[in-house]
Amino acid sequence: MKIAISCEGNDLNCQIDPRFGRAKGFLICDIDAGTHEFVDNTQNLNAAQGAGIQSAQNVAATGAKAVITGHVGPKAFTALEKGNIQVHLIGGGTVAEAIEAFKAGKLDAADGADKPAHW
Repeated sequence: MKIAISCEGNDLNCQIDPRFGRAKGFLICDIDAGTHEFVDNTQNLNAAQGAGIQSAQNVAATGAKAVITGHVGPKAFTALEKGNIQVHLIGGGTVAEAIEAFKAGKLDAADGADKPAHW
């Protein structure tokens, strides 16, 4: 299973980016194979609108079935939900810590956005 984690860098030791739509990038981790790759998201950092939806489309294109991030807005949440991608919210830490929490079942799936649009 592939999961996408919003991140501030491109390796397992980097910090979680608390923003989904305007994250620097996503580390796409195949938790079965133990591999990962960085997907750049800088095109959405300064987008006037649509950053969450575009980021959701980028994540869906990787084949990820779950997202771990700090916060997600309503449009991004809806786009991810339509793509059958679960959203898991986490308060911070490194990508490696997020993966371990996910594997251990410590991250519940969110049932909606936790931030308003354009926060």
